[in-house]
Amino acid sequence: MKEKILKEFKESISVKEKFIQEHLDTVIEVSKAIANAFNEGNKLILFGNGGSSTDASHIAAEFVNRFKRERPGLPAIALNTDMAVITSIANDYDYSEIFSRQLKSLAVEGDIVVAITTSGHSANVLKAMEVAKKKKLKSVLFTGAKGEKIAAKSTFSFVVPSDNTPRIQETHITLGHVLCLMVEEILFEEPRKK
Repeated sequence: MKEKILKEFKESISVKEKFIQEHLDTVIEVSKAIANAFNEGNKLILFGNGGSSTDASHIAAEFVNRFKRERPGLPAIALNTDMAVITSIANDYDYSEIFSRQLKSLAVEGDIVVAITTSGHSANVLKAMEVAKKKKLKSVLFTGAKGEKIAAKSTFSFVVPSDNTPRIQETHITLGHVLCLMVEEILFEEPRKK
C-alpha cells in the first residue's frame, strides 16, 4: 500500500516538474495578460466539464475573493455555475452550446477566456473556443497530452505532458493557483522601500 501511495505522489511531482520546464515562459505571459485585462476593466471567463468545471469555479473564486493577499476582488466568472442558464441552453439548443452561447452574451473585447479540458475533446469547450476566436478574445487552454491538437486554437496553451486524468487535473489546479499568485503580485505588489 505504501508503495502505491508513494508512486502516485512521485508521478504527480514528475508531471508537474516536466510541465513547468516546458511552460514557465507561458505562465509569465499569461499572468501579465490577465493582470493587464483586469487593469483595463475587463474580466476573466473560465469554463470546463466535470473536474475541470470545479477547477474553473475554484480559480474564479480565488480571483473574486482573494488568494494570498488582502485586496479588492477581481472580475472572474465560471460559466459552469449557473444551472438555470446551462440547463435552458442544453434543453433549447444542445449541450455543446452551453459555453459558446454564454460567451456570445457575456464576453466583450479585452476579456480573457480560460478553457479547461483534460481530454481536449469536449465539444462544448471547442465551440466556445471558436466563439472566443471570432470575438477576438485572448484565450488560454488548459489540457492534457491528448489535447495537443486543439492547442493551436488558443492564444496561449498549457498542455500537461500526461494522459493520466488525475495527473492532468492536479497540474491544472496548481497552474491556476500560480496564475492567481502572479496576478496578485503584479497588481498589488507593495512598493519597494529605497
